[in-house]
Amino acid sequence: MPVCIGIRHEDKSIWERRVPVIPEHIRELIDSGVEVFVEPSETRVFTEDEYKTAGATIKKDLSGCPVVFGVKEIPSSFFKKNSTYIFFSHVIKGQKYNMPMLKRMMELECQLIDYERIIDDKGMRLIFFGWHAGVSGMVESIAALGQRLNNLGIDNPFTAQKQPLNYGSIEEIKGVLKGIGEEIKAKGLPKEIRPLTVGFAGYGNVSRGAQEMLDILPTREVSPDELKTITADTDGAANTIFKVVFKEEHMVHPKEAGGVFDLQDYYDHPEKYEGHFETYLPHLSVLVNCIYWDERYPRLITKDYLKKNWKGSKLQVIGDISCDINGSIEATMKAPEPGDPVYVYDVDTGTIEDGIEGNGPVIMAVDILPSEIPRDASNYFSNVLKDYIPAIAKADYGVRFKDLALPEAIKRAMILYRGRLTPDYEYIAKFL
Repeated sequence: MPVCIGIRHEDKSIWERRVPVIPEHIRELIDSGVEVFVEPSETRVFTEDEYKTAGATIKKDLSGCPVVFGVKEIPSSFFKKNSTYIFFSHVIKGQKYNMPMLKRMMELECQLIDYERIIDDKGMRLIFFGWHAGVSGMVESIAALGQRLNNLGIDNPFTAQKQPLNYGSIEEIKGVLKGIGEEIKAKGLPKEIRPLTVGFAGYGNVSRGAQEMLDILPTREVSPDELKTITADTDGAANTIFKVVFKEEHMVHPKEAGGVFDLQDYYDHPEKYEGHFETYLPHLSVLVNCIYWDERYPRLITKDYLKKNWKGSKLQVIGDISCDINGSIEATMKAPEPGDPVYVYDVDTGTIEDGIEGNGPVIMAVDILPSEIPRDASNYFSNVLKDYIPAIAKADYGVRFKDLALPEAIKRAMILYRGRLTPDYEYIAKFL
């Protein structure tokens, strides 16, 4: 018996242009016995004609589709009784702003599968936009650095870099970065900003994407300890960007005198550790934050630190790709959209002002960064997701959860089943 899925249009932001399934993969799904309906969209990076040519049906009303795929959160009014929805739900931390959405899905006895929790048996994510967030976040941060320095009256090569949404592909962005790199090699960096140092907090997919972009420029990686010894007179400082990657052991240390850092112990008992990342901040020009954070862990940068240490600071830009509001970067106070991606945190007043001018660091904290490179991001995402779709579409959601015939990675990601929190996610009930 034929089954069908729906692909909804994205409406959380006018800048969201990604899709979970690209036209190229529609034909494969149809051949596997899955009919595909696509909501119309004026912002989607792929056109309706591309979907129709691939065999999909354009349809305004997806209520007849028992399984619907999206990217970002879905409005509560969209859900239909007993249906299955797959999207980034942002509920696993008990995010308050999404609890009404989750409650509505429970009332309607829906299934919720969250991409973020599609993991293998070792806990590694299998479907993600993280690398693309890193790419876009690094390009945004470079563009912000160019604007900030220019505002300070410092002529610099980074002004050639525009926001990623201005380009058609990552390859086009790489071409611009190569040109900037050639200029740095030929003319050198402005004396006022030497040594130019860029720190990466974290080393996962997000960090790897960001580093890949920076590494197109002339960079030299140094250790966190070496960072403190780099000066304007260091060999190569005129034509080199110094890069440093920080791991957990560089961000925190045991509270107990003489204690030794242990990564698993830190994950299990973060209360036994305290942050000391701020000792590196006087030596950084740009910080790119790529870590997972929740309130159990120490912050990387506090507002108090910025207030006391901003005068004379060389830190110009914080690229907060992780984008936890008042989180690891306490001065990240909002998540702007790509149309106006940066603001300045005023260290004296504790307020923020859009743009790059002000008494404090420029903060880039867009939370839909992959939407700025929508075609590349969607191609990658869909290429992984497509192999799971037939099983999701054809599953019998009337059986007991333990008897549900789905790939284990998908079952691990099922937060709601027939309106109830599944065993791995029962803890969310306390947030409801």
